Amino acid sequence: MVGGGVGAFVGKIHREAVRLDGGVDVVAGMFNRDADLNAQTGDAVGVKPNRLYSSWQELVAGEAALPKGERADFISICTPNNLHYPIAKAALEAGFHVMCEKPMTLTIAEAEELAELVARTGRVFGLMHTYTGYPMVKLAHDLIARGDLGRICKVVIEYAQGSFRKMDFSQPLDKRNKWKMDPAVSGKSCCMSDIGVHAANMVEYVTGLKIESLLADLSSFVAPRGLDDDGSVLLRFEGGAKGVLTASKIATGEENGLRLRVYGDKMGLVWKQENPNILRVRAQREPEQTWKRANPYVREVSESSARASRPPAGHPEGYIEGFANHYMNFCDTIRAVDAGETPTPAMLDFPGVQDGVRGLRFIEAVIASNDAGGVWTKL
Repeated sequence: MVGGGVGAFVGKIHREAVRLDGGVDVVAGMFNRDADLNAQTGDAVGVKPNRLYSSWQELVAGEAALPKGERADFISICTPNNLHYPIAKAALEAGFHVMCEKPMTLTIAEAEELAELVARTGRVFGLMHTYTGYPMVKLAHDLIARGDLGRICKVVIEYAQGSFRKMDFSQPLDKRNKWKMDPAVSGKSCCMSDIGVHAANMVEYVTGLKIESLLADLSSFVAPRGLDDDGSVLLRFEGGAKGVLTASKIATGEENGLRLRVYGDKMGLVWKQENPNILRVRAQREPEQTWKRANPYVREVSESSARASRPPAGHPEGYIEGFANHYMNFCDTIRAVDAGETPTPAMLDFPGVQDGVRGLRFIEAVIASNDAGGVWTKL
């Protein structure tokens, strides 16, 4: 693992998730550029001193030099955005499979280069878009794929956080948010790169439709540093569907309000991340259906949702398990590929390098549309 040292948020979640199902462990790491914090994390994680590295370059080279069977099987990248591309590129070139935090890179050119490298090396590449790992999101995908909703006409997705309302931007930013407002580290966007890209990935996964063009209006309400902290985006999908995507880090009182609504000409559905074990399906003149995670009737229509459920029905399952579901499928795919076998469709149900390319196309189209004064822009 690269990144995710003591005090970091997402690295700890990755470590908990990758270990959840057994059979995978963290055996090497470069967790922090600070030597003391790096050593402290390595000790807490259980990484042996000879597998603790002082830079990501040393980690890639050191692990690559070990005999097969001793070296790490894949490298997990849990760093700020600007390091995703160089680490992923070096890891792929050294023969490692890669799991990477989103967004995959800072630019489309970097994203396309990684996609070409993945194709050339045959390595498995995973991208941690957490929320498509939830069982009921997978059920929504499968219900739409089998035609239950009919022709998709309208998609509404909202990702509302109030995290920036908690901070005094006249004072130095805390470590976690400081880099997100630095274009050299975060890229051209803050809010859209951080949470808007999750929303865009979710609507494409659930509906099976690609965003063809968009019109964006971005704002910076509380952060006087130029990057967006709020945005509203109109979407046009292939096949004629329309959509609305909103993402905000200044939504006062909100915690992690990711909410999806999809309307077809037969039925509609609603899913909310803060109550993730329920999917509501609605018809025009019929009682509302409430689908609950891990019930037998879910398994009958969605193998991927059943595969992603661990506890029995009625036992809440959530955020860390979303990460774990992507790791489960990612690692099963690695096992199949390394054994010379073809991964099953269920194994391949995790975001990959092409999702990373789509994410960068979304981010850059949003920025281009906004900078042009709010005009329709193709992805």
